[in-house]
Amino acid sequence: MLILPIKKKWFDMILSGEKKEEYREIKPYYKSRFKNVFYMTPYSFIPAGNEQKQIMFRNGYNKNSPSFIADCSLDIRQGKAEWGAEKGVDYYVLTIHKIVWKSMDNMSGYLIE
Repeated sequence: MLILPIKKKWFDMILSGEKKEEYREIKPYYKSRFKNVFYMTPYSFIPAGNEQKQIMFRNGYNKNSPSFIADCSLDIRQGKAEWGAEKGVDYYVLTIHKIVWKSMDNMSGYLIE
């Protein structure tokens, strides 16, 4: 499962339902991580379709940091400034469709690597 660190402000906004997207810079580091989870077209590495995958977001780098798992789809486009994106900049955009687990929930059914 892909695990992405996230700042507390954005973490809390997503859990409250206020923020529906998370942004990552378009860089080789994220391209290599996302292509291991999402199907991306072979030459341009642009996400194909609206497939949803489970991603873990962690508020910090420690395995015991507050976390949640969400069903997400991936796109490349501009984001919203109020959610941390710079105006006029394209990002990898993870759209959060549903939170399926929070660290205060029972871990039953999830194997975290």
